[in-house]
Amino acid sequence: MAALYLTAYNGAILGPIAKFLGWLMNGIYVGMNQLFGIRSVAVAIILFTIIIYMAFFPLTWRQQKFSILSQKMQPELTAIQKKYNGKKDQQSMMAMQEETQKVYDKYGISPTGSCLQLLIQMPIFFALYRVFYNVPAYLGGIKAIFTDLVNGIVSTDGFAKTMQSVYETAKLSGVQVDFSSTDTSALKNYTVDVLYKLSDAGWKGLSDSFPNLTDQINTTYTYLKAVNYLGILNISDTPWNIIKTAFAAGAIGLVICAILVPVISYVTQVINIKLMPTSGNNNDQMARQMKTMNMMMPLMSLVIAFTVPVGLSLYWIAGSVTRTVQQVFLNRHFAKMDLDAIIEKNKEKAEEKAEKRGYKREQILAAGQISTKRVSMADKAGVSEEVQAELDALTEARKNAPEGSMTAKANMVAEFNNRNTKK
Repeated sequence: MAALYLTAYNGAILGPIAKFLGWLMNGIYVGMNQLFGIRSVAVAIILFTIIIYMAFFPLTWRQQKFSILSQKMQPELTAIQKKYNGKKDQQSMMAMQEETQKVYDKYGISPTGSCLQLLIQMPIFFALYRVFYNVPAYLGGIKAIFTDLVNGIVSTDGFAKTMQSVYETAKLSGVQVDFSSTDTSALKNYTVDVLYKLSDAGWKGLSDSFPNLTDQINTTYTYLKAVNYLGILNISDTPWNIIKTAFAAGAIGLVICAILVPVISYVTQVINIKLMPTSGNNNDQMARQMKTMNMMMPLMSLVIAFTVPVGLSLYWIAGSVTRTVQQVFLNRHFAKMDLDAIIEKNKEKAEEKAEKRGYKREQILAAGQISTKRVSMADKAGVSEEVQAELDALTEARKNAPEGSMTAKANMVAEFNNRNTKK
């Protein structure tokens, strides 16, 4: 198994993720072959994408719920911001934080809830880039296609110089090889890397370089086109490289197909974003930033899709379509969601969280040497009477905490701090 990963990416973080994703995709490819006789990397990518986004669905649901509830609570957050606008003292800032958190607790969501999915998806995306750029290094079923041809090439006298010349003539991007190596296993893997990325013209040139292997070359090339092509597009090649070579050869149909890949990727992402609920309103800074990002991301993918393998763009397209289908069902679900019932259900949890924050808040005030005889926050910081009443109730409850409880221990800490302050 170690030889399989000689040309795989071995980064400390993305390396293991890429190998796991490659293992999963190889299982899908082998399973399709054994069960249905389907040998297509493109189909494996589509099924792989569906599985990945189904696994993401719980996170997607939470993110969408966050957006829906954000619309509902935004007026309350805006009112709090206006209330404390221009107040920079410690008590005002803490009171603002307290009231803001109470709103989040009321609706049962986290301020960072919308970031979790993005944080998880980003390393997967970069790891997939590695897998799609060098599929044979991760999919044993694809690497096996080249076995007989590679054995014939390495058995040919002077093959290293010949393969180095083939590599330089092909001008392959993203492929790093070293045919001066004395490691036979490494040389075989480098040969696979080059063969997998060759264009149609490159395979014709390979026959000229190894005339004694013409039959094996034609057999391998024919089989590779059956498993590694999406229609007439080589999924291991980039649309931009396909456009250049096809335009030079006068293959206008191939040029159009290569251009369609980034365009379809852009359109499917735009459709998906249009269906997604938005958080906040157009006057909210975060909402404006999100709107700008939603406009820029599809445009960025349009540009990037020209420079990455077609297989990665296929993952984007399949992902956008899968998310769109999920979004249709989510929108129907959220349209029937009873927000008032959710808010009522979260009240008890909100009270528990507020009490826990009350303990921490009192310790912070004590550590900051704030006098226990301070002026009421309601008068000094503009805190509402309701919030001040709740804070006073929490303070009274902590004074009567059972001996040995966490609250009692917190009281001991506060008392110790007060004694030291007086000294």
